[in-house]
Amino acid sequence: MPDPLIRELDDYVVLVPGESERFLNKEETLLWLESWLNNFDSLPLDLEDKSSIQEAAQHLLDTACDLEIKPGFTVQWYAVRLERPGQ
Repeated sequence: MPDPLIRELDDYVVLVPGESERFLNKEETLLWLESWLNNFDSLPLDLEDKSSIQEAAQHLLDTACDLEIKPGFTVQWYAVRLERPGQ
């Protein structure tokens, strides 16, 4: 179970095998997850009870940090705290 403090963070690093890491805000990360979920013919078993791709993406963001797209290919996301000028 993720630390509840993670919910207070609004930035994520996303990792895709073979690509450079990317830093996204919460909304961008949800859209990124939705785009991966849209590639499935049907949602993974633990997400099939969700009523929409958006709900499934939010559930993943709240409860997980990786998604196996196919055997041997897993995308990951981790909440991070970014230093912004003036903070």
